[in-house]
Amino acid sequence: MSQSSYHHGNLRRAVLDAALEAIGESGPSGWSLRELARRAGVSHAAPAHHFGDKTGVLTAVAAEGFALFADSLERAEGDPYGAGVAYVRFAVDHRAYFEVMFRPELYRMDDPEAAAARDRAGAVLAASARKLAPGGGSERVTTLAAWSVAHGFAALWLNGALPESAEGNVEEVARSVLELVFRGDG
Repeated sequence: MSQSSYHHGNLRRAVLDAALEAIGESGPSGWSLRELARRAGVSHAAPAHHFGDKTGVLTAVAAEGFALFADSLERAEGDPYGAGVAYVRFAVDHRAYFEVMFRPELYRMDDPEAAAARDRAGAVLAASARKLAPGGGSERVTTLAAWSVAHGFAALWLNGALPESAEGNVEEVARSVLELVFRGDG
């Protein structure tokens, strides 16, 4: 192994980037720590030494993903439709994160960093959804409905199940769907 493989400037970042690349190519379970080491140009033991195991890598991916996701949602500045569009845009722009974040069986849900980032994103989503609650109706049900619509739309778009996925404007179509469901605009 070359000297450069043993001395890496930012091992954590290199392994996370390798993981995101691998997830993008073969999903959250189609790779090994040894493959991440090869991709990152580090010793085969380095990822395990730093993250413990594959679940540790996926936990770090989820934590980072939820933090980026919360940042995206916060930029919508309380606009519930903007938050829904930001949700979908995040899924499209950060698919590897998205494929891990909402699969709790893949990572350690009780990890403090992942839990804090997930809670922060959830609080932004809930605050946005409260603005959609019809006549003071159930905020929890409205939050679940908004989350389901945004998440389901994102999944359909990412999987190419919608004809618009090939050439459509994801933000425009997502906003139209959200407005139809929550405002009744047709």
